[in-house]
Amino acid sequence: MSGSSKPTTLGLKASFGFGDRLGLATPGHAAALKRCGSGILPMFAQQSIREMGRTNRTPQQVMADALAGAQQAGYAGIQGADADHLKTPADVDRTADAGFVFFTIDPSGDVDAQADDYNSDQLAEKFKAIAGQVSWLSQYEMKKIKLANGTTIDFSPPVCRRAAVKYGRAINMATALAKHIEQVHKKLGRDFEIELSVDETPRPTTLAEHYIIADQCVRSGMKLVSLAPRFIGEFEKGVDYKGSVAKLEKSLADHAAIAKQLGPYKLSLHSGSDKLSIYPALARTTKGLFHVKTAGTSYLEALRVVAQVDARLFRDVVTLSRSRYETDRATYHVSATLQSAPPAEANSDPKAMEKAYLGLWKDVPKGKGLSDPGRQIVHTTFGSVLCDPKLGPQVKQCVKENQALYTQILDEHFGKHLDALKAGL
Repeated sequence: MSGSSKPTTLGLKASFGFGDRLGLATPGHAAALKRCGSGILPMFAQQSIREMGRTNRTPQQVMADALAGAQQAGYAGIQGADADHLKTPADVDRTADAGFVFFTIDPSGDVDAQADDYNSDQLAEKFKAIAGQVSWLSQYEMKKIKLANGTTIDFSPPVCRRAAVKYGRAINMATALAKHIEQVHKKLGRDFEIELSVDETPRPTTLAEHYIIADQCVRSGMKLVSLAPRFIGEFEKGVDYKGSVAKLEKSLADHAAIAKQLGPYKLSLHSGSDKLSIYPALARTTKGLFHVKTAGTSYLEALRVVAQVDARLFRDVVTLSRSRYETDRATYHVSATLQSAPPAEANSDPKAMEKAYLGLWKDVPKGKGLSDPGRQIVHTTFGSVLCDPKLGPQVKQCVKENQALYTQILDEHFGKHLDALKAGL
């Protein structure tokens, strides 16, 4: 493949983000991409500020590991680099300095997540508090907008006011941070692109909310290349999609119609790890205008290496993960309980433990992802394991010593992901 190893903007091309919490996964990611990813461009360097903090890594380390891994794998093609879930100008400065070019703005701290539950009196009171910060209400109130696929969005006053209460401050935060990103890159003389993430809410993003958010961002001059709504159904960490794929496909088509009409920009699927059952629908409805993010699944496959070569160490990881699960799960959308997977005993069968906590592909029907609940227990506790002074170095060393096995496992794992996306293209 020809191209530069230096990250660059990918624009509207179909793209896939490969998160790597150990700094050892890129050779496997690149192997899968070469084998199965025709027509899809990679972001090997992808990590959120939160994940960097939990793994004691810097933006420079994330970037260096990704570039070295791609070079090791012989990948010389185009690649992006995603500074994920940014909330402050300082986050932008740190990641821009390291060479990231794709900036995911996360305004979730300014979203009123309870807005969907307010009664009319509560909504009126909340709107009174936000009214001075939203000048755009009259642009939408009482309008009906028909999308190219035939769906009509009704912007009734209650709908608009609830959107203002829920997202008014978040829109202001996002547009302000986007201007900072633009100023930073003017000084650096580099190109950049922006994704907006509004997926971390209890309720799905309505079509009216999506339209208002995106329209205001585009009108502000934001260089919006992709947007991540909160889609219908359940996007739990570490397992396949929970919900009706047919209903989701219809909803995706509506969101894709908004993205085409206002942008075009890509629809972004966060918590994309292992959601194989919906990948064809995403690719099909967006006609290739998509971005997918995965992160934790590469860590889980690193633990699969540990499970297969050092049963004692894997038992220790499981024991620590179980002790930390109730605390660490607080910032993740998961439903697994400690009772849903067995404790690690000294006489635990290694293959049974791997099955309980990681799942086995041989047990999964074609076109589906792994859904074993134990995966969520070890997924959400990655920071506790990797930052443990004893276990963290042991896990990293074990994977490093078995790099060929890790690459092989990731090649198979992500090959299934990429094949599922291509099935919809």
